[in-house]
Amino acid sequence: MRCEAVPRPPEKVRRRPGEAPERGGHVAISTDGGRVAARRARAVRRRARVTAAPAQLCIWAGAVAVLGLWWSNTASVVGTAGWLTGAGRITGLLAGYACAVLLVLMARVPALDRGVGTDRLARWHAAGGRYTVFLALAHTLLIIWGYTLTAHTNVVGETTTLVLDYPDMLKGTVGFLLFVVTGAVSARAARRRLSYEAWHFLHFATYLAIFLVFGHQLANGADFVGDTAAQLAWYTLYLAAAGLLVWYRFVVPVRCGVRHRLQVAEVRTEAPGVVSVYMTGARLDELAAEPGQFFRWRFLAPGLWWTASPYSLSAPAHPHRLRITVKALGGHSAAVAQLAPGTRVWAEGPYGGFTAARRTARKTLLLAGGVGITPLRTLFETLPGQVTLVYRARRPDDLALRDELDAIAASRGARVLYSAGDPAAHGFPYLPLTSDSLLRLLPDLAEHDVYLCGPPGMTEAALQALRGAGVPARRIHHESFAF
Repeated sequence: MRCEAVPRPPEKVRRRPGEAPERGGHVAISTDGGRVAARRARAVRRRARVTAAPAQLCIWAGAVAVLGLWWSNTASVVGTAGWLTGAGRITGLLAGYACAVLLVLMARVPALDRGVGTDRLARWHAAGGRYTVFLALAHTLLIIWGYTLTAHTNVVGETTTLVLDYPDMLKGTVGFLLFVVTGAVSARAARRRLSYEAWHFLHFATYLAIFLVFGHQLANGADFVGDTAAQLAWYTLYLAAAGLLVWYRFVVPVRCGVRHRLQVAEVRTEAPGVVSVYMTGARLDELAAEPGQFFRWRFLAPGLWWTASPYSLSAPAHPHRLRITVKALGGHSAAVAQLAPGTRVWAEGPYGGFTAARRTARKTLLLAGGVGITPLRTLFETLPGQVTLVYRARRPDDLALRDELDAIAASRGARVLYSAGDPAAHGFPYLPLTSDSLLRLLPDLAEHDVYLCGPPGMTEAALQALRGAGVPARRIHHESFAF
């Protein structure tokens, strides 16, 4: 099913003086996108990747090794005080190990990012962060309790002695409090009240916390004092994590910014509150950006330079041009619409495994909600085989990039269905996200790969409907807007 396009309002364009607009006001539509995507998918499969199962196995193996460190340094455990202190040592070791793992998960290592997927890594990081805070809290309470029983003193006195008299404990206490504050801020209820930018910068406190507690671990940990091999292993673990973090989060972005010289060429209105930002640069093909991936963009303009926000490519990458499409959902995204041509841009990426490499079936359904169309628009053009796109929005005016989607559908013989939830949307059907409605659209839905991108509520409803329609979990690929 395909709906007729309604007339669109005149575009508001800002470009350099004397610069001609692209023909037709849109990016060019590739006629061989399927063949290009197939070649890229084969190339991606040949690249070094660390998939979810080996990554998890490595993490758990490290945790077992940490427990082995405690076991090898513990001759016996006697009495209540001994058990409490032993439990405190174990939770402290695991908390210290988890800190290094958290750094690696968010270091944006390409092999992990492509193999495991950015969304899954973010979920692992969030869950690991909660476990780390609880382990650190348990370590603190158990050690204080165990030492109190051993010294036959009171809790307040023993706590004061530990914090003020033990080496590096004062710094460790400050680091622990930073962990607790960051964990509280990351709780779902608190996170909803924070902007992405505020949440992002508060997490820099985690780096400071890890730095502060590291010295305490080696200075006071019974498993490290006098054990040179254990100390070297711990230094190696943390230096490796720090090295990955510095290289991929700082050195690589700076090197890419200098090499590719990205700058804003044009800002174009696509729908109410939605703009496309066209950027030009040098040797952009070296970035090897694939349809479905995103970058973290740092616009060197007042109010924007201090944060890098994630936006997906909304058109296949060109050797000299990149495009993103952004909806005003916060202060940063709203300011993007005011960018002036010539603004310098630093791009970190590409990131994400939401690409053709995940495809396992010959048929594909793309489910987009709102500005979630951005990565799916690139996949709609480039995925080989039979492709159906369902694009949902509250109002017809919110359906961005429709002319391009219509042109892609016509050039490759694909299907596109627009769905508007507004009852006054004449000529636009409303497609509820239920198993029955999806099966009426595609009776053989279970034989499709499904790529899903949209707001959290839509994503949850779609996942439930797809599972109810018999689509195997391994064939449902989704990317979330949540942070």
